Amino acid sequence: MKVFINKRIPEIGINMLQEAGLEIIFPENENLTYDEWVQYCRNTDVILNIGGDFKYDKAFFDACPDIKAIALYSVGFDHVDIKEASLRNIPIGNTPDVLSRATSDVAFLLMQSVARRASYNFQKVKEGNWGAFDPLHALGQELYGKTLGVFGLGRIGFQMAEKCKKAFDMKIIYHNRRHNEEAERELDAKYVSFDELVTDSDVLSIHANFTAEHKELFNNGVFGKMKSNAIFINTARGGFHQEQDLYKALTEGKIWGAGLDVTNPEPMSSDNPILELSNVCVLPHIGSATIEARNGMARLAAGNLIAFSKGEKMPNCANPEVYSHHLS
Repeated sequence: MKVFINKRIPEIGINMLQEAGLEIIFPENENLTYDEWVQYCRNTDVILNIGGDFKYDKAFFDACPDIKAIALYSVGFDHVDIKEASLRNIPIGNTPDVLSRATSDVAFLLMQSVARRASYNFQKVKEGNWGAFDPLHALGQELYGKTLGVFGLGRIGFQMAEKCKKAFDMKIIYHNRRHNEEAERELDAKYVSFDELVTDSDVLSIHANFTAEHKELFNNGVFGKMKSNAIFINTARGGFHQEQDLYKALTEGKIWGAGLDVTNPEPMSSDNPILELSNVCVLPHIGSATIEARNGMARLAAGNLIAFSKGEKMPNCANPEVYSHHLS
């Protein structure tokens, strides 16, 4: 069975695939055009996909009718038309859990960096602009006892909430499709409506899976309802927020600050005016960028394809319905 891997992954995953007898195909150049990418995919059986440069949609599946399975090197699968894949009986693997701690760490880091204007002050030091002591310049805010609002309290959101609870004794509110009983029991988290989440949060952190209905959900109307001291954190997908509206909210004082590990569009242009603000910290999508998390992702992605090659269910599958009628 031939596996196309569009970018290098940690060796632990490569070794697993080779030891299982799968033939690995890498591109000569990782910066593929769409047509080059499709051509590689046409000549393979299964795909281990890194990144979201291209969409797995109907056009792709029509162009690559022999693809049997796709293993994503990610938790999110918003770049895959799951319904279309399921109609064609193609299982889509992902890598949940293993990067939850690392990604929640980045959300926690961004929250503190924004609260204390760390990026802005670090830039001042680099520029030799230490400045004289000014009791009123670029003051931060403390987080003790504040309210953390979590949009999407799943695995990553739970770990973010747990950190905030233990470190700063923050109150936890959340909005989900369904109640998270574990969070309510262990973190005294309170389920609220979306409007309550927006109006009551001192820190609002996004951890939901991105879908079409979420496109630019956090826009001028929502930012206008938030507290003026609120910090907006997005480590999920850039599509959740409207970036021009976010800039406007920050500069007009509708909200206090923002920490982003994802942007809209991504990557963010280096001349984006949001980068000049003292109350913003932006990172280049490094949520899972630890040795431990990336190795774990490689193990899970490889494990999904190895299981498929043996005629077994993928251990981590985004569309398990594909197994309901042809595997027990």
